[in-house]
Amino acid sequence: MTRAGEQPENQPKPNVDRKARLQVPPYRPSKQAADARLGNWDEVYSLYDPETAMAEATRCIQCPAAPCQKACPVHNDIPGSFQFLEHGDFQRGAEVFRATSELPEMCGRLCPQERLCEGHCVVGKHALPVAIGKLEVFVTEWQRQHGTADHTVEAPSGKRVAIVGSGPAGIGCAERLARAGHAVTIFESWPEPGGVLLYGIPDFKLNKPAVARKFEELRKLGVEVRTSTRIGTDLSFEQLREEYDAVFLGYGASEGSRLGIPGEDAPGVYQATEFLVRANLEPDQLPEEMRTPLPAFESVVVIGGGDTSMDCVRSARRLGVPDVTLIYRRTEREMQGRTEERQHAAEEGVRFEFLTMPLAVLLDEQGRVRALRCQRMRLGEPDDTGRARPEPQPGSEFDIAASAIVTAIGYNVDDEWATAAPEVVRDRWYRVVVDHDTMKTNVPGVFAGGDNVNGADLVVTALAHGHAAADAIHAYLGGAPW
Repeated sequence: MTRAGEQPENQPKPNVDRKARLQVPPYRPSKQAADARLGNWDEVYSLYDPETAMAEATRCIQCPAAPCQKACPVHNDIPGSFQFLEHGDFQRGAEVFRATSELPEMCGRLCPQERLCEGHCVVGKHALPVAIGKLEVFVTEWQRQHGTADHTVEAPSGKRVAIVGSGPAGIGCAERLARAGHAVTIFESWPEPGGVLLYGIPDFKLNKPAVARKFEELRKLGVEVRTSTRIGTDLSFEQLREEYDAVFLGYGASEGSRLGIPGEDAPGVYQATEFLVRANLEPDQLPEEMRTPLPAFESVVVIGGGDTSMDCVRSARRLGVPDVTLIYRRTEREMQGRTEERQHAAEEGVRFEFLTMPLAVLLDEQGRVRALRCQRMRLGEPDDTGRARPEPQPGSEFDIAASAIVTAIGYNVDDEWATAAPEVVRDRWYRVVVDHDTMKTNVPGVFAGGDNVNGADLVVTALAHGHAAADAIHAYLGGAPW
């Protein structure tokens, strides 16, 4: 059985006619129609069936340079997996992905493949790129259902590691350290483990059983998970350092950015996370203050341009809201989120207002949201991100009727750690300062990674941080000097 970090043996040697493979048509899994999927929270795409998955895998031309692998932040051996997959050896195909990723089922669904692996696929220069993400999901889900998983660990080291946060960075770090024989405990402030995978992503993009299965697997490896435990309140950072030989901080970036406009704090204005969790999860999975169901809305306006804003508008449509509008201050070309997500939102009846800036939340006589006052914009010179800077058009103000407004303009790192762990150095955005090769903080034995280091970023980049930290922690526990 393949161990994490190892490749399966007896991999068939590639002997392919690359020109012929470039003529193979693309194969995609079936997809729910828009009107049907508005009546459920199921994932939009079905899994591949085995025959179709094998056919799509044959489109991989097995190029020696493997730019897809280089573009992947955890460097999945994509051609290596697809060699097994096209021959029907799904078990070994899954093992190749699991050698470099603890979350292939999640990353295959959530990564922006068009910017990463698929965006660098050589086949994509001639036709649609190989459907790398959907094949990754197929082969690893097949293994879950029909194959076998590796739950072996090294002999106990006698060392204990605390992981703060149960999102992608914490998962990646915890699994690698547990397999290395260390006793690992994950601390999570929410009632259920999973972090952004559970609380930040709707079911129609990532089904929740996939998250639950991951933590069942971690427990089989000996990982303890302690939920509803906030460091600094329920357990002090000093206690954590005293009781454990090393600490990894992977608590993410969950503080929603603010608009800074009048009426922003009025009832009926929601931060994206609160809106999503109350829309998508059962009350017993939420903190008590979020367990009241969302009221019925006639119209919802979402402000933002990334994938979280798409999650919000698409969730609103599934809640039965008839009038859902997204506003964004630039054009679609400058949006940061995935093209596929915008296409799905448009199919589901979401209205887009581009070049639109929010000015104020308007309230009725009872103090409830009634509209969002906006202003038209035009694009000026590029800003420091390279995107055209939006500039207001004088006299272009207008109102959009709304019974609820959702702000999805990005996430920041919570500043509560200034009190919980003041000795850990952070920057002016409250991000933990680390050595990016080892993920070490300024405090001996304390490491950090994920969104609380990068700011809000991808699942796979957080996972890569977890890998780097696990390697450094293992070395540290083995006696490497700080």
